[in-house]
Amino acid sequence: MGRREHHRRLRLVPEVPRPRFGRAEVWVESPLQLLSAVEAHGAGLLGSRTVIHPRGGTAGLDSTLQALVAQAPLGVSFADAGLKVPPARRPGIDRWVTGDAYSGRIQRALLGPVAAQEVVIVDDGLATLKLLEMLTSDRPVPLIRPRGRAGLGRRALGLATWHHLRLLARHGRLMAFTALPVPISVDEKFRALGGHLEHHRFEWLSTQPVPETFHEPTIVVGSALASDGLIDADAYLGWVMSLAEDGPIAYFPHRREHPEFLARLAGNPLIHVQEHTVPVEMRLRGLRSGQTVRALPSTVLPSLRLLLAPNGVAIKGHGIPGPWWTPAATPALRAHLTTSLGSLGSLGDNA
Repeated sequence: MGRREHHRRLRLVPEVPRPRFGRAEVWVESPLQLLSAVEAHGAGLLGSRTVIHPRGGTAGLDSTLQALVAQAPLGVSFADAGLKVPPARRPGIDRWVTGDAYSGRIQRALLGPVAAQEVVIVDDGLATLKLLEMLTSDRPVPLIRPRGRAGLGRRALGLATWHHLRLLARHGRLMAFTALPVPISVDEKFRALGGHLEHHRFEWLSTQPVPETFHEPTIVVGSALASDGLIDADAYLGWVMSLAEDGPIAYFPHRREHPEFLARLAGNPLIHVQEHTVPVEMRLRGLRSGQTVRALPSTVLPSLRLLLAPNGVAIKGHGIPGPWWTPAATPALRAHLTTSLGSLGSLGDNA
């Protein structure tokens, strides 16, 4: 079935009414999850009151939290940062929201009855696509991160969560909210299961003031693949350095990149390494025609295309050459990182 026919059929599926009312409790552990939760509330999908519980001690989350507290839409409030997930069985909650259904902390919170009318999964990068793929599998699959190493007990917990989330979907009590391009087959199977799949294009963020401007012709969004030991760091360094041969670049580091690596990049006078603050979706909205964003396969490729394509900004993805991979990157993980975006090939070149 072609994409046009797919979209025609999707229009026959009743949309979730907006705005929805009630109370939502949200647990976030990353800047993207936090931004996605605010987008979901702004889209009218969480309710009239949304309480966001940020996990304490999480790198990069504090600065994003500070930025969003000042401009959060009406009805959003923020609890103090901590380590306690709001109970899913607490009465009076209409929607219980998380971005990481792979987390053992989240999976334990989902054990037993869920008092909320609905569980909502918001974006957490490529892991969201993998989660939808696993939930629509014809065979039971333990919900464990693609890189995760799990013992018997952890696998049992992941398997129980797989069954529990599918049961919620069958009763119309599971929603996924994403800006990512979901493969047609996964989209249809998730909806057939009973789940609600809602897309967004950062509509709320697009209405906010642009906080920063950058004038370098090339913007490179950094990757954690080298610091995580999945690709060769020198090969990655050489690629970034080669981009500066055509002119100045602004480099936006991933929060897990090592200071030593960034110092090597900053040694090139044409590479301007930016401080890591808030998600690039929030920082780069001021780019204009003539500028180009480049990155390895990453969530930022489709999200920045949504935000910047109307401005005429080129978004180019760089395929990972085979020799770059290290033994730590299993074939399954390589496939997940390079093909799970679906439309990556249309985003750019492999040069």
